Amino acid sequence: MKFTKEELYAKLSEVPIMPLFNHPDIEVSKAVVKACYDGGIKVFEYTNRGEGAAQIFAELVKYIRQELPDMAIGIGTVFTAEEAEYFVSLDTDFIVQPCLNPEVGAVCKKYEMAWFPGVMTVSEIFQAQQAGSDIVKIFPANVLGTAFIKAIKGPMPKAKVMVTGGVEPNEENLKGWFSAGVTAVGMGSQLFPKAVLESGNFEETTEIVKKCIALVKGF
Repeated sequence: MKFTKEELYAKLSEVPIMPLFNHPDIEVSKAVVKACYDGGIKVFEYTNRGEGAAQIFAELVKYIRQELPDMAIGIGTVFTAEEAEYFVSLDTDFIVQPCLNPEVGAVCKKYEMAWFPGVMTVSEIFQAQQAGSDIVKIFPANVLGTAFIKAIKGPMPKAKVMVTGGVEPNEENLKGWFSAGVTAVGMGSQLFPKAVLESGNFEETTEIVKKCIALVKGF
């Protein structure tokens, strides 16, 4: 782990957009991470999906530490404490879950590492906070919507949430989320259209990222 929780949260506060990505080709993965970094991204999530994802992640960590030193790299789609321990050994900066498993939270607490558990109810948000999460991940965001974010701010005004799932790189969508009170957004396939991945023209990804960051900073 290169960055402390406090350093990670500071990066996410400065640029509250976390790309999430997965690809079986290490060179494509490096190119995507570099394109995001060039666009201004400070925190990046690689998702643990598919055969060989852990090996790709391990290589990405080495690449980022050497070539993109200001970027924090974390692992997503982690379900168990055993998986969490394994990715800690690969030098992850943080752990993201699609669900809430307090045992994973305990691993993160042991290493004083940022933990973003996936939740979708007020009860789960409370349980995640009790288990040590400073920022919870609302997933799937596009199913729950901005009205849900506004609603939970009533009984839980201090809750910090990152929304993931269906977040779009345009002014209307991003403004809706941040106006509702989110701390950050996670963005996946919308940042990395299939055509871009196939063409290898990652300058387009850099421009999309720059546009999104400029929009968010203008809200």
